[in-house]
Amino acid sequence: RSKSLCTGVEDMLFYTITEGKEHIPISSFISALKKTGLHPSDPRLRDCMEKLRQAVRDSIGEVMMDKELFHRCVGGNIVLLIQAFRKKFIIPEFDVFAKKINEIFNTVQKQTDGQVADYIPHLSKFSPELWGVSLCTVDGQRHSIGDTKQPFCLQSCVKPLEYAIAVHEAGTEKVHRYVGMEPSGLKFNKLSLDEEGEQDLPGSNKAEKFDYFVKKIAGHEYVGFSNATFQSEKETGDRNFAIGYYMKEKKCFPDGADMIDALDFYFQLCSIEVTCESGSIMAATLANGGICPITGEHVLCAEAVRNTLSLMHSCGMYDFSGQMAFHVGLPAKSGVSGAVLLVVPNVMGVMCWSPPLDRVGNSVRGIRFCQNESVFNLMFAAYSGDVSALRRFALSSMDMGLRDYDSRTALHIAAAEGHIDVVRFLTETCKVNPLVKDRWGNLPVDDAMQFGHDAVVKVLKDYQLVCKQHAETEFPPNIETVERMV
Repeated sequence: RSKSLCTGVEDMLFYTITEGKEHIPISSFISALKKTGLHPSDPRLRDCMEKLRQAVRDSIGEVMMDKELFHRCVGGNIVLLIQAFRKKFIIPEFDVFAKKINEIFNTVQKQTDGQVADYIPHLSKFSPELWGVSLCTVDGQRHSIGDTKQPFCLQSCVKPLEYAIAVHEAGTEKVHRYVGMEPSGLKFNKLSLDEEGEQDLPGSNKAEKFDYFVKKIAGHEYVGFSNATFQSEKETGDRNFAIGYYMKEKKCFPDGADMIDALDFYFQLCSIEVTCESGSIMAATLANGGICPITGEHVLCAEAVRNTLSLMHSCGMYDFSGQMAFHVGLPAKSGVSGAVLLVVPNVMGVMCWSPPLDRVGNSVRGIRFCQNESVFNLMFAAYSGDVSALRRFALSSMDMGLRDYDSRTALHIAAAEGHIDVVRFLTETCKVNPLVKDRWGNLPVDDAMQFGHDAVVKVLKDYQLVCKQHAETEFPPNIETVERMV
């Protein structure tokens, strides 16, 4: 009986994917997968993809996906595929979302400002035309556009990873005995020490252990090493050597520690290579509380991830960190290779890469891309009920009535999810227009009614009444009017 029930579920899923047809080309099945955000290289689909490849190898002509082949291939992935095709992932309409990402990418590509870093000779060899963006959601949905398979060095983007691993291994208290947590307000290579506490973390992870962790964080996708960059770093690292000797003179290193070895290890870390694709999985692992979305491995503890995201938010973008926190409101880390690692907590991770940098060392295109994601940030905050994030966006003068690809506002989304605190904030404080219709002709109150959120319905109906009464003389109504009449 259980087997029969399972077969019935698989049959329903098969006809959902084929739109009622008895068979479709395998290429159409792969295309349908990609529309949900699932990538054929996803480790969770390895067995399914191998059986499809075997079917192609065993066939003379074109192989069609019928029910028999479908049952044979998807048995171990039925739960994942049901989530995907019933739009239960964090981004339900992923193909539409990906199209919007492509539009932002193409707009940002026209940006030609900035200079490729040349203080490390090997970095100067990269073309300023290179530009790639990859993203990975907490459900493992993936999208890439541009030069996303070209390896580049993490440079300072490695720092949140090494910090997270250190906290995971040694704990917060021990790490912050040696490492500060306050933004310095100084240039990244400023010769300066905090006057309190020890300044070096003894017993740093060996290269082998770090490599092991990084590969797990990246879901075992591409992680390499650029020896050319490593040698360039060593040959031009006078400032780093000066800082090292300064720390040594101030007795910052514990007994027995070798400062030159520590610097050598640091140069190695900066020379680790990733692609946008593997880098986005690293960011997604941070977004997913330390669990790699495409492998399910619990790589980092919650404490390590929480601390890392907090520090990325406050000081991850050099002298632009304050503006980034204020205007974008998301944890990020940049590197002089042109990389920007962006985390949307509980939603997705993004890796942008373009070598031309602005005057403070951040990728010009990477920053522009992050700033253009404002509408998505707003929608996700409304979806998750994050009033604090919405307050930050409002304070940064963001238009709180922004619409997404379906002409839905944050108020539509908050109403559909039943987040009454968000609805009150958007109406009473931000005075968002509640009479905006989405592309299906629905108002926010219609969404609240559809999903049975009665308290939200009352708030919206009362606010709509105020707006209609004052439409000719005062819209949006001022907050005193709203408070008096609601």
